Amino acid sequence: MPRTLKELHNEITASLTGIVEFPRREAELLLIAYLDKDQLYFITHQETLLDEEEPRLMEWIGRRAGNEPLEYLTNRVSFYSREFYIDEGALIPRPETELLIDTVLAYVDANAAMTFVEVGAGSGIISILLALHLPNARFIAVDISAKALEVARRNIEAFCLSDRIELRQGDLLDCVSETIDFLVSNPPYIADDASLESNLSYEPQNALFGGTVGDEIIQRLLDEVYARHIPIFACEMGYDQRVKVQEYLKTFAVQSLEFYKDLASFDRGFILKAK
Repeated sequence: MPRTLKELHNEITASLTGIVEFPRREAELLLIAYLDKDQLYFITHQETLLDEEEPRLMEWIGRRAGNEPLEYLTNRVSFYSREFYIDEGALIPRPETELLIDTVLAYVDANAAMTFVEVGAGSGIISILLALHLPNARFIAVDISAKALEVARRNIEAFCLSDRIELRQGDLLDCVSETIDFLVSNPPYIADDASLESNLSYEPQNALFGGTVGDEIIQRLLDEVYARHIPIFACEMGYDQRVKVQEYLKTFAVQSLEFYKDLASFDRGFILKAK
């Protein structure tokens, strides 16, 4: 039976009510992605009749009702006011990671010809956004997951940055022999035994869990900073890991160590200048 866009929006909202936090907004995003239109079309075509069957849309609704992330259903994620491709092979970017990008940009000259390395590239969004703001910089984006690198490759090609961002598969810096001017990472930092929301079970677990305590990979990266004489390292971390980072760095020569907070005033990351 034909239904208007408005009617279908109301039906999907009802299906998701009590399951997701913002059912009406998510219903809108599902329809926009399904129709492959923008929000303006959605607003101005509320009375448009949809007279075809919608099996793919119904499948999406069922999967979202089962807590599968909306971003994986639509293959779209908004980050730093831009839209990126996302799929199950890569962690869904969180808003707090925008602060990591802001922190890096505050520490470098926009015209600097530096070599950046990103560890744990995932969807590639960090390297992409830094490259868009730093036109003379070169980037090497590393991830251990081939699936994540395919997602990153698709985004890098979409932003026409293949000539400036090189993707490599490897563990931390094992595949990087070049001199590194700036290391940046949003590593896995959750303890292996932590209880997570059910929707996180759909995301790559190796991008979430950082070890028995949770900060093991951060410590390995700090070791790399000093072993490789990397001058600057910016890193996202767990809200409760500030003291652990400070304690671990007590035996290292530190020029400066600054922590930044997220919008909820929790510690969310740091930038280290090594001596």
